[in-house]
Amino acid sequence: MIGIVGGGVAGLAAAYRLQQAGHDVQVFEAGDDVGGLAATYETNGDPVEKFYHHLSKSEETIVELAEELGVADRLEWRIGKNAYYVDGTVHPMDKPWEILAFPPLSLYDKFRLGMLTLDVDVRGGVPSFDSYERLEDFEDVTAREFCIEHTTENVYESFFEPLLDAKFGSRKEEVSAAWLLGRIKFRGERDLLKGEYLGYFDGGFPVLVDALVDAVGHENVTTGARVVDVVGVDGQFGEGDGTGDADGDDGRDQEAVEALTVETDQGVATHDVDAVVVAAMPNVLEHLVGYECDIEFQGSVCAVVTMDEPLTDTYWLNVGDDAPFGALIDHTNFVPAERYGGDHLLYVASYVQSLDEDLWRMDDAELREHWLSGIEDLFPDFDRSTVREFRVARNPRTAPVYECGYLDMVVPYDLRDEVGEGVYYAGMASRSQYPERSLDGGIVAGFEVAERIVETRERRVEPEPSEPSVND
Repeated sequence: MIGIVGGGVAGLAAAYRLQQAGHDVQVFEAGDDVGGLAATYETNGDPVEKFYHHLSKSEETIVELAEELGVADRLEWRIGKNAYYVDGTVHPMDKPWEILAFPPLSLYDKFRLGMLTLDVDVRGGVPSFDSYERLEDFEDVTAREFCIEHTTENVYESFFEPLLDAKFGSRKEEVSAAWLLGRIKFRGERDLLKGEYLGYFDGGFPVLVDALVDAVGHENVTTGARVVDVVGVDGQFGEGDGTGDADGDDGRDQEAVEALTVETDQGVATHDVDAVVVAAMPNVLEHLVGYECDIEFQGSVCAVVTMDEPLTDTYWLNVGDDAPFGALIDHTNFVPAERYGGDHLLYVASYVQSLDEDLWRMDDAELREHWLSGIEDLFPDFDRSTVREFRVARNPRTAPVYECGYLDMVVPYDLRDEVGEGVYYAGMASRSQYPERSLDGGIVAGFEVAERIVETRERRVEPEPSEPSVND
């Protein structure tokens, strides 16, 4: 059996692919629900994610998986209207003429910004096309340095800096240009006359998660099950007795996974396994097998506000002014309110770089007052009596901080050389989650790990070449 630690989309995707290859699997999820960050609230209609979700056109693997699972007909592509709040005004930012009308940027600023989004480097006066295809080339350059050199200082200060501040806060100066360019490409599929197409399942992302669980088998997924030990790996990353492994590769004994120790409400049990896939955050990996990941993560606080009427007519509102939140995402300007019993659902969200920040430490009542007052500051006509529910979700490790040198810190899929044979990683510190995290990246990580396990098993069962006969 192959044990999988974590019942998010990465763990479920790994289980699905491994089963297709004929392997027995068991998914152990510490929480009460599978799906990870795709967990939901109940509404007066369809469930809604606790943390906002949508797909971009660049996310192809998740679409292919939906087709395999028979739920592709539930995936809808809708226009997600974007806008930028500056100086008391909401400026639409979907169509070319709307972007050209954005007041903080001069015509030259807009030209340089436009060339950047089209992958054209115009420095030196001679256009160079496809200049930003290799994101790795910009891994060690900060986003600030890159923007000022490849656009203008005003483009950075008036357009990109508020977005970086909302996303990374005090860490914004450390973020690499590779992340910024990746973000532009990730969100770059647009209809010039309408705007950006984004994907969402009719019924929400539980449609995909439930289909995955059905495919894996409910009997093979256990919730409320916390893996507390990996038997066979001593948890001392990089250490050994110095005698060398069987292959003489790294000067230490090569350990192999034997079992998992799992805690549930019924007690502690040991499960024999041939391999373990850690599809969780890297702190879980470190706790279980001793592998230390240097990637730093930021947390997030996200509220779903149920209202009688919409706040604006846009979906995603970036805020360029000082505000106590990073963005306002009006979900029911994207998915019809009728699917939620006519209620209007607004996400109010912010990232935190430290769990000591006031925002993280506020209780729900304090946060409600803080954020509703912030909305009133931006929109004086906002009537908080229209708010009927204010539900808050918090996650201490929502996304990586994509600082310079990030690629040197990603966790390998196969950790046999670093930890021991049979240890694999498919969590958010994987290569597939670079330069931006996504549900698609989680599924890719699960598939990549499954492929490596299958290849390893196939090599083990290949027959040894026979000695030539003396009669040959």
